[in-house]
Amino acid sequence: MFLRTKEFQYNARPAKPDPMYAKMLQEILGGQWGEISVMMTYLFQGWNCRAPGKYKDMIFDIGTEEINHVEMISTMIARLLEKSPVEAEEMANKDSVIGAVLGGARVEDAILAGMNPQHAIVTGSGAQAADSVGVPWNGRYVVASGNLLADFRFNVTAESQGRLQVSRLYALTDDPGVRDMLSFLLARDTMHQNQWLAAIEELEADGLEMTPVPHTFPQELEKQEVSYQYMNFSEGIDSGQGRWAMGPSKDGRGQFEYVADPAPLSDDTGELGMADPRLHGTAPTPRPTITSFTRKGQQAAE
Repeated sequence: MFLRTKEFQYNARPAKPDPMYAKMLQEILGGQWGEISVMMTYLFQGWNCRAPGKYKDMIFDIGTEEINHVEMISTMIARLLEKSPVEAEEMANKDSVIGAVLGGARVEDAILAGMNPQHAIVTGSGAQAADSVGVPWNGRYVVASGNLLADFRFNVTAESQGRLQVSRLYALTDDPGVRDMLSFLLARDTMHQNQWLAAIEELEADGLEMTPVPHTFPQELEKQEVSYQYMNFSEGIDSGQGRWAMGPSKDGRGQFEYVADPAPLSDDTGELGMADPRLHGTAPTPRPTITSFTRKGQQAAE
């Protein structure tokens, strides 16, 4: 059960309206790497967690925090779309976009100038569960596999991509209120990246998970001759200078081997056999024309 408090975790107050920036801010709300995605990812990881209680509790702590981040960004978007304070209305005479939103008489000007039309037509100057170009948020963005090492590695990626996008958005505004909120989100993303990296270490230290994922699959069943080979599949051999091409493997079970000119390990050329004639695909050799069908769908040929 979640218990909502009225106070936000942090401020979400812009200094002035900005409908075009509200459109851009949708990316960190409803985009692939937005707050809705990480919120739902962490909640489903928590609901599916069978690991010791400290992991489940930690996952729910961060998942619950992300609910408020969704609320903060949604509120910021709505406030960027609403009427401004009196002192900001003077800007309307200089900016037809702001004037359109403030006055309400020329909303079409704002739309033509780059405002998200759905902010006016669908949500009535509110946020929506979509990205910055209007693509709806998708449940396929959620990653909750039941394997915490795989999931925590994804979480590091999600927090890294999220912080990258917030950093770019920070540079695209000079609104002190917006930057204030973004500075908080950047700091929390810093913490969350470190949090998931620490959780990965803890999983391995506790012996619950290890590399390669899943560690429970018998490695003797894989083709072990290539388990630790780095295969150079591009021109040049610069990649051979990396840590991934020499020395002990990161799981401690083998030695990296650099293969500068990998050869095919198969004589399979990918040729296909005959498909079902009833599907009317092009066959590898000429075949007769179908003249009739039997009751059971079988074909008769000339």
